[in-house]
Amino acid sequence: MKGKLIIISSPSGGGKGTLIKELLETIPDLGYSVSWTTRAPRFGEEEGKHYHFVTREKFVEEIRNEGFLEHAEVHGNMYGTSIRQIDEIASTGKDVILEIDVQGAAAVMEKASEAVSIFILPPSFDTLRSRLIARATEGSNDLEIRLRNSIEEVRQFARFKYVVVNDELQLASRKLASIILAERQLTDRQTGAIQGILDSFERSKA
Repeated sequence: MKGKLIIISSPSGGGKGTLIKELLETIPDLGYSVSWTTRAPRFGEEEGKHYHFVTREKFVEEIRNEGFLEHAEVHGNMYGTSIRQIDEIASTGKDVILEIDVQGAAAVMEKASEAVSIFILPPSFDTLRSRLIARATEGSNDLEIRLRNSIEEVRQFARFKYVVVNDELQLASRKLASIILAERQLTDRQTGAIQGILDSFERSKA
């Protein structure tokens, strides 16, 4: 059985990256789709782990080849989700985490209505601003763009199936994990295991 898509989105600085890192360390059978981007790496980011860093020309070529499930220009840079990588992970039975911006999440939800969509909501605008300032990865102009865009981005929460308020990291991490574990208990995701159990009861009557 193929794994499901799990969309995790938030405004820039909402903490989705940190929460996803916790998930990957604690929940089994999870895969992570590494997005493509045309932006420069931030300090400590590694090619192929955090993003696939490519030129705009390479990115446009991939668009022409229809290689993205979704792609968008956000804060002046291009981001995209590779169809090939998703298929490779999902074919192993693992659920696939997509860490994408609000715009990209909307595009995926239109194409994959069965995806599990989760919005990470910062507890306040002031907290979001403090987190962006503290991580010190953007210049003043880029910071202002991200903060300005966040006002519209948070209003998109209602399009998602779940919302997790990222106020306290460990609590938010547990809430996020509980969503994924609960989704795995849905009846239609356990048909094989359930049938095996039912068959054992049928054999007991022989």
